[in-house]
Order: sequence, then structure tokens, then C-alpha cells
Amino acid sequence: MAQQWPAGEIAQLILDGFDDYREHFRQITDGARARFELAQWQEAQRASAARINLYEDKVGETRDHLQQVFDEVLLEVGQWPLVKSAYIALIDLRFDDELAETWFNSIFCSLFSHDLISDGCMFVHTTRPSLRSHPGAAQTRSYRPAGELADMLRAIFEDHRFDVAYEDLPRDLQRLEQQLRASLPDWVCKDPELCIELFSSVLYRNKGAYLVGRIYTRDEQWPLAIPLLHREGHGIQVDALITDEAEVSIIFSFTRSYFMVDVAVPAEFVGFLKRILPGKHIAELYTSIGFYKHGKSEFYRALIGHLATSDDRFVMAPGVRGMVMSVFTLPGFNTVFKIIKDRFSHAKNVDRKTVIEKYRLVKSVDRVGRLADTQEFADFRFPKAKFAPECLAELLEVAPSTVVLEGDTVLVRHCWTERRMTPLNLYLENANEAQVREALEDYGLAIKQLAAANIFPGDMLLKNFGVTRHGRVVFYDYDEICFLTEVNFRHIPPPRFPEDEMSSEPWYSVGPMDVFPEEFPPFLFADIKQRRLFSQLHGNLYDADYWKGLQEAIVQGKVIDVFPYRRKSPVA
Repeated sequence: MAQQWPAGEIAQLILDGFDDYREHFRQITDGARARFELAQWQEAQRASAARINLYEDKVGETRDHLQQVFDEVLLEVGQWPLVKSAYIALIDLRFDDELAETWFNSIFCSLFSHDLISDGCMFVHTTRPSLRSHPGAAQTRSYRPAGELADMLRAIFEDHRFDVAYEDLPRDLQRLEQQLRASLPDWVCKDPELCIELFSSVLYRNKGAYLVGRIYTRDEQWPLAIPLLHREGHGIQVDALITDEAEVSIIFSFTRSYFMVDVAVPAEFVGFLKRILPGKHIAELYTSIGFYKHGKSEFYRALIGHLATSDDRFVMAPGVRGMVMSVFTLPGFNTVFKIIKDRFSHAKNVDRKTVIEKYRLVKSVDRVGRLADTQEFADFRFPKAKFAPECLAELLEVAPSTVVLEGDTVLVRHCWTERRMTPLNLYLENANEAQVREALEDYGLAIKQLAAANIFPGDMLLKNFGVTRHGRVVFYDYDEICFLTEVNFRHIPPPRFPEDEMSSEPWYSVGPMDVFPEEFPPFLFADIKQRRLFSQLHGNLYDADYWKGLQEAIVQGKVIDVFPYRRKSPVA
């Protein structure tokens, strides 16, 4: 029976589905250059969302095809180790073999209950060498100044021409040379062994294009990012030269949309990025270049590895308890786990289905550096001993349909993971005066940038924003999020009679999507000093006309500039 069972044919059809997905992924990705050159910014946003949705669509097509061809035979799970073995033989010589393993896992999980997940039937652990390189698949170009920085920079841009001309390349090269000299120790610029190594493909995202690589000598290295902008009607501008590791890390942040980049050997490119950004986990790097499903695989492997090699236990996350979500974390693992409660506070007019839709929406919109990316998981199983007793008790109480105790195992039926941040309200409690001002400035900017990208957070309380390790303020609570254009911003009508102002009820009608920005100050800030400071910094957020102006710009098709790096003034 085992010899007659069609393991090889099933493996081949799974791989055929993967090839189809990869071809469509490449088509969308390869269009990024033309969208940049033609300044098709709205089309770029649509392409980004389409590429994210592509994975699940193609998994569904492949599953349906398998079911049509093999019918009930397909569901003989005891035979799937044979399929896995046949599949390993098929992918061994591929340059994207680690992605192919994740694809196999997705197909298996779409066919079978998560109760049947095992390393025998799928790739819980990878069979691929980590971050390997492939001889003959060089993905970088090297440039050596030979004492002349200007000549080296000029050579870089000779190799990176577009169908649109540079606006003023001599001006930009002069500015870049100044920034390079200012960024590095003086002796480095004179080192005869100085070299710039760039990834051979340009990375595209939103309205920018990026050259990414490193600057190195025999003894030291620095990451390098050179952002390019297309100013419609003016040509392409070289905007900056960035060598600070923290700033380059922010460009690859979990709060940003995914890059469009042609990557022949994903593991090699991720290995290159890991060398220049050692603080980034490879899961985040895979995700940042569009392979978010494989990023999810790498995250899960890191999680189970952490649990197996540490005494860490799950605890409730610090901060105000949510009215919709319950949040727990591992102190030694920089992630929070969010589950939907069985019962919501009466103040919340949403249901479970709506909350799920809101969280999935965030995956496909332009996050402009202000929304935390999430990964959705089903049927996590953890040892009971890995939960602090008070944490497990709370989860079982507030979400018994999601968190289930099965003997010595805790089943979490459904959850999201997010990067752990310091809740903004807790950060402000412990901040000095300068830090408070800086955080409130960035809090207002976060709201404004989200709004300009057609995102209205809904519940803008401080507790729903976090502060990253780089000090950026990011929104992370999505149960009331919506498109800005869906909101009806209104001024509070003047009272009809003196008694109106004394009434506990409004003297005017309020629709379900009506928002009155004049009500924000006491709602957002209990601390009167913070309220006054925020009014000085971002008082226009309290004006309905400000929000209406943003809505008009969105309707007119304007796509805002939000830069993931600090911009420096051009040379006069």
C-alpha cells in the first residue's frame, strides 16, 4: 500500500503550486521599478496589498487542486512522511528551499487539523542549513574609492540608472560625500582598503527606492542605506546616506510596509542583512522583504527554541487591561501574545468577527511606521508549566473559548503576536520633562501620519500606543481602527439654551461614525500639564476642519511622504 500511495505525485503538485505562487510574487515585485519611475504611488499601495493576499489565495488554489486530483487518498495522514521525503528531494537544489518548506507547511495545515502537526508530516524544524550561501549566485557589488570618495560614489550611480533622469546628480553626490565624511571617522575615509558593498537589487517601498549594503575596512563595518526619491516633474533625487545602525534598523522596522525587491537567494540576502543589522531577528528580516509567512515560521521556531532552553514563563503584559483583548508575554522574548476576550466591556460596540477583520486589515495597509505588524496564529500548544499560575488563571477566566487547559498542556486556539513595546502611558509616568515633550511630539505625529495615510485609530488613548526601543511612538490596539474617510468629523453645535451646557446628555444628535475633536483633550489626558503641552504641540488635532482637510487630500488621491529616516538639509 505504501509503495502504491502517490506520495511523489502529491509532492510534485505541492511544489507546482509553490512555483505558481513564486511566479506571481515575482511579477508583482518586478513591477516596483516601473511604479517608482512613473510615480504611480496609489498603484504601489495596491500592489503591496495584492502581494500580501496572494499567498493565501494560492494556498487555497493548490489545496483545491490536490483535493480534486487525489480525493480521499489525500487525507491519509499516516502516509504524509512519504510526501515530506519526496518533497525534500525535489527542493534540495533550489535557491528558495526554505520558503518551499514553509509553503509545504501551509498546504498541510490547510488540509489537516492542527492536532496532527508533527515533524514527521511537515517542517516544524527546517531541514535546510541556516542562512547558507550559494556559489555562483553573487548578489552584491563592491566599490573601492582608491583614495577618491567622489569617484566611488559616482561609480555607484553609474550602475544605478533609471528610465527617469536624476534631477541633479552632481549636487547630490557632493552632499553624499559630505554626509559620508561626517558619518565616519576621518581615518576610515583615508583607509586604502575602504570598500562599499551593495546588494545588487534596488529595494522599493511606498514612494522611495533604497540602495542597501555596508561600508567596511579590514577591521570595522557600518551598515549603509541610500534612499532615492522620485519628485514628479523634477526627476530622481538621492536623498540621504545613512550609516547609523539604529537608523538603518528603523528602515527595516516591523512598523513599515514590506519592501519590493528582486531576491534570487532569500537566505543569502537575509544573511547579508543580519550581518549588517545584528540586532534584527531573521524572522523580521524575512518579513521585511515580503516573505512574511516564512518570517512566521522563523518566529515560531525561535519561540519553541526559547521555551525549550529557558526557565521563562508567560505572564500578563504590563499596562492597563484591555476591554477587548487580553495580552500576555514572555519576559525574555520580545513579543506579546494577544487573544480576544469572550466578553467585551459594555463601552465597546464591536464583536469578535469585527475585531478579527480589523487586525487583518492592518496587515495590508500602509503602516507608515506607526502601526505594529502582527502575525496571526491558530492552535498554539504550550506546557502548562510555562505559564505563571496567575497568568493562566486570568486567561482561562476571560477567554475560556480561546484558552483551554488539556491536562498538562495549554491550547491557545487563536492569537496574534506583536513586538513588545512600553505602553505610552507607563513611559510618560517614568519620563523626565524632555522625554515627555519628545514622546508627546511623536504621539501627535503618529496620529497625523496615520490620518494622512487614511487610518483613524479610533481609540487614541495613551495606553493604546507603545514606545519602541528607538523611542518611536507606535499604535498597537486595532479593535476600533477604520479608514479616515469613513469618519464624520463635526464641530460641537452651540448650545440652544443655557441649560444645554449643564445637561449630562448632548443637545445634538450623534451618529455612529460621528467624531467631535473638541472633546479630545480631557479624553486623552488626565494630566493637565500633558494636556496643555500637547495642545501647544498638536492643537490642530482638536479642530474638525483639520481632519476634514486630510480627508479631502485622500479623496484627491494624494499619497503622503513619510520618511523612515532623519532627513538632512541639501547642500546650498
